[in-house]
Amino acid sequence: MFIDSKNILLDSDPILRKKAVSVCVPLSAEDREVLEAMLEYVRNSQDEKFCEEYNVRPSVGIAAPQIGVSKKMIAVSIKGEDEQVIEFALANPKIIANSTKKTYLENGESCLSVATDVEGIVLRHQRITVRAYNMLTDKVEEIKLKGYPAVVMQHEIDHLKGILYYDHIDRIDPLYKPADAISI
Repeated sequence: MFIDSKNILLDSDPILRKKAVSVCVPLSAEDREVLEAMLEYVRNSQDEKFCEEYNVRPSVGIAAPQIGVSKKMIAVSIKGEDEQVIEFALANPKIIANSTKKTYLENGESCLSVATDVEGIVLRHQRITVRAYNMLTDKVEEIKLKGYPAVVMQHEIDHLKGILYYDHIDRIDPLYKPADAISI
């Protein structure tokens, strides 16, 4: 399976507003193939030449509903400040703990499924703990994340609930930032 920009659903598609269904673990061959393709897409999308050749937008994460598969699977690949790569290929991710402290991306969030970025502050938990089956380690794990990786993970898990990032933006004051929220 190969994913490119033609496979990415836009926010007008009703699949993106549905709650995704859980997948069986161990993964079926079909689910494994989809999750591997999703991770490969995210990795490749960070290569400028690949993006030009296949008309792909760069990303750090993707959720299965974005490619028309309404199942609880996400793939994340983030290059850290020290070039360390944080990667996950998760099935059935669930946030089991979170901080009360909020954070947000200074320049706002974007999404492969949203053609035109929507300006506004998206408040997220600064720290989260996620329980999920990780295909890369072949086991159920509890993953602790903070800062940018936590924001990315929350964004992708929202897709599994039929939520898009702009749903979190304050309709009255889109640039509202609580005084104690931390900008990234």
